[in-house]
Amino acid sequence: MAVKKSPQDLVKTGIKGLDDIFLGGIRANNIVLLEGCSGTGKTSLGLEFIYRGAKDFKESGIILSFESSEERLMRDAKGLGLDFKTLGKKKGVVKTIHSNPSVIFQELLSLDGQLFKEIKSINAKRVLIDGLTPLKMFAEQFNGRSFRDSLYSIIAQLQNAGVTAILTRELPENFGETTGQLDEQFICDSIIRLQNHAERRNSHRCIEIRKSRGQDFIQGQHTIKFLTGEGLKVYQRTYSRAQTFNAQASSTTRISTGIKTLDPIIGGGIYEGSVTLVVGISGTGKSVISMQFLTDGAKQGKKGLMISLDEQPKQILRNAKTLSMGIEDQIKAGNILLHCESPLELEMDVHFDKIVQLIEENDIERVVIDSVVSYKNSNVEEAQNLIYALASYMKNNLITSFFNYESPELLGLSQISEDLKASAIVDNIILLNYVEISTQMRRAVTVPKSRGTEIPQRTREFVIEKGGLRLIEDQPSKEVEEVPQLPFSSYYGILSRAPARHSPAIEGSIARGEELPPSTLN
Repeated sequence: MAVKKSPQDLVKTGIKGLDDIFLGGIRANNIVLLEGCSGTGKTSLGLEFIYRGAKDFKESGIILSFESSEERLMRDAKGLGLDFKTLGKKKGVVKTIHSNPSVIFQELLSLDGQLFKEIKSINAKRVLIDGLTPLKMFAEQFNGRSFRDSLYSIIAQLQNAGVTAILTRELPENFGETTGQLDEQFICDSIIRLQNHAERRNSHRCIEIRKSRGQDFIQGQHTIKFLTGEGLKVYQRTYSRAQTFNAQASSTTRISTGIKTLDPIIGGGIYEGSVTLVVGISGTGKSVISMQFLTDGAKQGKKGLMISLDEQPKQILRNAKTLSMGIEDQIKAGNILLHCESPLELEMDVHFDKIVQLIEENDIERVVIDSVVSYKNSNVEEAQNLIYALASYMKNNLITSFFNYESPELLGLSQISEDLKASAIVDNIILLNYVEISTQMRRAVTVPKSRGTEIPQRTREFVIEKGGLRLIEDQPSKEVEEVPQLPFSSYYGILSRAPARHSPAIEGSIARGEELPPSTLN
């Protein structure tokens, strides 16, 4: 059960996003072990903890360093936007102590040492000891007592001084869960681990709270980025944002898809705040129906956002212009926003955070993601969690959204979103497909799922023309080239050409239990 503490019991780190995963901040007077391999950013995080305390909360701090001089520390910190020299008199004081491990080790064990005198003199509330590894090496080789005993004494002194302290420790590159717990991990109150993760030829940093005595926190690995001139920022793992089903918002208001002839098939329109999965192979009209949805909303004062992972803005606008859809005018007016990212460079936590930021800063009410298959191509392990988190966020905030999904099957459909399992978490599914009749390829649409709606189990033909997508009547088409053809209603259906389906005659025989030659089923 989560332990609830008053705000007075928590110390805010001031690092963007870190206090959120600590559910408010670190417990006051905690001793925090910050561990990670070389290059993961331990010193940078510790320096920002001290800097934010002084600048934002008027809490003085002390930095103890063994390996880097004060000049180097301040230079590196300034590159992240942490300019210690500009801290004014109205802000907290920061002092740096740089010495060798043998001197500092003795200082830490004595209440009369320089460190504790400095704590008292500036009324310090925060301390950074960077790092424990040199201290441990000195204690084990020259001090004649176990490092665990020495560490107990050091931590007791820090707690008696009433400070919240971060102690950094370097882990070996081959450190793993099977390596075993070390003394520092048992003794410290909180443990934060920084790691570098390699994906394909890219890598990114992540941060994880391993423990924090006396408080709850958001578990798991979260993305952390080092932003030039801005400091550090922690992006919560995507699926930690989802609310419980009991807290999920709901609406009985129906809104148009933007296609007047399609709305009657979905009970007069889709529910506000619903998530619609638009499925089809490339060229069937997924982007067209999405742009109609956004444009129709913009004309009614509903601001829209299009997340494109497949096409660049100029290409999107060029294609829309050829169909005279009017979306470019809405974009120029600021009623529709375009946000494009490359799936090859996608970081899921950062991407989710950016979408939320765009929605909340611009009062977005309609969202299109084109297409969610790109998430699988970017990171198949995290794609499912991201799509679930996006769907949950949209529903919780009554944002009506279209998720486009590109099917690999040209004619028919045997499965919907096989790898991502997205069909289970959406409210509506619109299938767009090609139908081969005589010598022509014609487009078809069907709605196999619409929660809360009695839908006609019927496939309709549509065309893409000036203005976008439009359904046509179920009769021999006069809007296509005049060649011998069957009426659209004679076709067996959008699923008939899928690999798992057979002709009506074969399926009828199977239903009657008749034995068929093996070649018939090929």
